[in-house]
Amino acid sequence: MSNLYELISKIEKRPSMYLGKPAISNLRSCIAGYILARRELGITQTEQEKHFTEFQSWIQEKFNISYSQSWDKIILFYSEDERKALDRFFELFNEYLEIKHLQHESLTGLT
Repeated sequence: MSNLYELISKIEKRPSMYLGKPAISNLRSCIAGYILARRELGITQTEQEKHFTEFQSWIQEKFNISYSQSWDKIILFYSEDERKALDRFFELFNEYLEIKHLQHESLTGLT
């Protein structure tokens, strides 16, 4: 796996292969395991991993949540079940990436 966003993209295409049961809680565990493994190996945190930590506050703002709940719990709360929450995660994550991309362009004058 070359980077976190590539892993997330691969999971989106084949969730059962990577997660076993396609569920948002399994996705969170998978991502946490990926980040922990890199940290345990002494691999420096990437820009993507740093940006992913901002996804938490973005989700809290999007759903107007002021108390501390993890992004997966917030998405699950507003979804029918674990599978629908997983699907919703990918929609929200892609929206988040698009917003980050547009912000980067406006800051660097690329628009």
